[in-house]
Amino acid sequence: MKKNIKQYLLSKNITFHENGKELITKCIFNDCDLNSHGNEGHLYFNSETSQYECKKCGEKGNLITLKKYFGDTSSSSSPQSRGPIFNDGLIEKCHQALSSDIRKYLNNRGISDEVINDYKLGYGNFYGKNYITIPIKDADGNYSFFKLRQDPKDGNGKITYPKGAQATIFGSFSEEKQMICEGELDALALISQGIPAITSTHGAGTFKEEWIDQKIKKIKSIFVCFDNDDAGRKGSLRLLKILENAGLRNIYQTTLPEEIGNGGDITDYLIKLKYPVEDLFEKYSKVYPEPIDSSQFSPLKPKDLAEALELTIKNDYENKLVTFLCQLSAFTEDAQFNVSFNSPSSTGKSYIALEISKLFPNEDVIKLGNCSKTAFFHEQGSYDKDTNEITIDLSRKILIFTDMPHTGLLEGLRSFLSHDEKIMKSKITDKNQKGGNRTKTVALKGYPSVIFCTAGLRMDAQEQTRFILLSPQVNQEKIHAGITNTIHKEVNNKAYKEWLENDPKRKSLKLRIKAIKQERISDIRICDEKTIKELFLTEGKKLQPRNQRDIKSFLSIVKSFALLNLWWRERDGDTIIANEDDINEAFKIWKIISVSQELNIPPYIHEIYTQIIIPTYRDKNKFVIEDLIECVTSGITRQEILNNHFKIYGRMLDAQQLRQQIIPILETSGLVYQEPDPTDKRKILIFPTVLEIPTVQNENNSGNECGVNYEDILPEKDEDGIDIPSEDMSF
Repeated sequence: MKKNIKQYLLSKNITFHENGKELITKCIFNDCDLNSHGNEGHLYFNSETSQYECKKCGEKGNLITLKKYFGDTSSSSSPQSRGPIFNDGLIEKCHQALSSDIRKYLNNRGISDEVINDYKLGYGNFYGKNYITIPIKDADGNYSFFKLRQDPKDGNGKITYPKGAQATIFGSFSEEKQMICEGELDALALISQGIPAITSTHGAGTFKEEWIDQKIKKIKSIFVCFDNDDAGRKGSLRLLKILENAGLRNIYQTTLPEEIGNGGDITDYLIKLKYPVEDLFEKYSKVYPEPIDSSQFSPLKPKDLAEALELTIKNDYENKLVTFLCQLSAFTEDAQFNVSFNSPSSTGKSYIALEISKLFPNEDVIKLGNCSKTAFFHEQGSYDKDTNEITIDLSRKILIFTDMPHTGLLEGLRSFLSHDEKIMKSKITDKNQKGGNRTKTVALKGYPSVIFCTAGLRMDAQEQTRFILLSPQVNQEKIHAGITNTIHKEVNNKAYKEWLENDPKRKSLKLRIKAIKQERISDIRICDEKTIKELFLTEGKKLQPRNQRDIKSFLSIVKSFALLNLWWRERDGDTIIANEDDINEAFKIWKIISVSQELNIPPYIHEIYTQIIIPTYRDKNKFVIEDLIECVTSGITRQEILNNHFKIYGRMLDAQQLRQQIIPILETSGLVYQEPDPTDKRKILIFPTVLEIPTVQNENNSGNECGVNYEDILPEKDEDGIDIPSEDMSF
């Protein structure tokens, strides 16, 4: 007796769990489930058709190809050897075999004889059963397979011939008004009424994103009407969301009337109810998504935004504003910028990014931990086996890495993070079914807003210049506020969530973000080029190569401020104009965060330099520095830095991290140099270069070389001449 797919999997000792008609197991072809837990898996089998697909690596096939993989069948037992060859001759033969009874059945479903003939509908015996044959064309217009519908007197089964055919679009196109429905016969019924209609050949949930660029984007008005059942409703919402995220406008959700009953479809609407086809586009359709009334919003200043964010993120004024603007910039065409949080563990790096992401629609946020290059591309992309290409569309997405990703992934994303090209292609190598290596092409589309959160303080210079470098505050006030908020949250989590979600400012901000997304702004121009140059190119400032990328980040912040208040900005179609207020607000933030940016170091390390190393050095050389009588100064030891760090912050600094990361990073940036102790060559002394760095000449911008006035950041003195550490400095 011939085995079905379930029996065959059991015979191979492949464990699986069932979910409806699906058998789900771990991928047997590649390492897709290396980190999967329990019965979690990415390989899905259809228990009725035996077709399978790995949702991660893209492997597809059926029981026959699976048997070949395990060596249980000869090459002569292919599907083609057990049935007629699919070609134009077979299509014509089946069309001529269409009986008057089947033609009448199709007519009764609203499909005209003219459409039956144009689309070559036919009849034939396949897999031992009788089917209505619907020839399906590929993207090039060539017939590629049959979609089979069982003879209605025998059942309602659906399958493809040959087996294993991939989903494609079937129907008639128009660039003006297009209906997307569920099922070939529904599409043909609409076409018979003169309505351009298309459908996916494989059901409600199989509409592919890549079809949008190929076929859909040029259509002016798109209506989506699926069957009146759970699968239809879910498939309809999924497709509408795909169309929305692809940036299409004039999308409409068409809902069939209640009297059609559960499971009713377009054919029932046309034949049983006999309602006017025009009502599908007018009476039963509404714009998707439902427009948000922007009149309820008012201009939002940075301090007002910070107050709304303060509910869950205490202090960290600049950090939370920049992180919010970074995520908001995802809703632009090409003004996205990237942020990297670098600081030790338990300082709240990922917390800031993740808390702010909760304000944004879930479908726009991708959150990842440590991730390899191959895993990222397979997980996020869709694989086309015919072209051997993985397509990843990250347009208008927020991509958050809660830990520094694999080095190979960073290298693979470099050009993408720099916005060099709208579509970047690269190559990856992974294992094939036989254990050998194979190469795939990866196409990265669009620009996401990217946030990295890492406890590692070292970054490759090529990554440093592609990000705005941030570090959370770690002062006593911030820690105290964080502990208080955690207590509030954990004592009664349910009440905390209700309080949070019902806060008027937070609710308004979440709604505002959705409204901004709906506007689909394609371009943001800046009103005043001269002011930008005056602020950024201060006279006498020594420019660095990274400033060429810094200026893009600064301009993106300007544009994000304009986007936040787009309803009060000059507008030309899908373009808004950032005004002087946006420039000034962006520069207030940039003045603070640019100090560490221009030094290529995380603010956490810069704060250790200004709050620990310089005061320690000054104390040790107090009279030499003040009197300037002697030129010989004494360097400081790592132990003295550790002691002063504990004295000021009340916690120990990791000695190994200081030696292996912090001091080398400061040395590379030119802020310190090291020399052997002249009295003991085994010891190394550290000297800050503070006395060699000129002060800022223009209060509106960073100054020469390292871009900071050290007279402003050195600790204040009390009346006894003792340093007073500042806990309010924010970098």
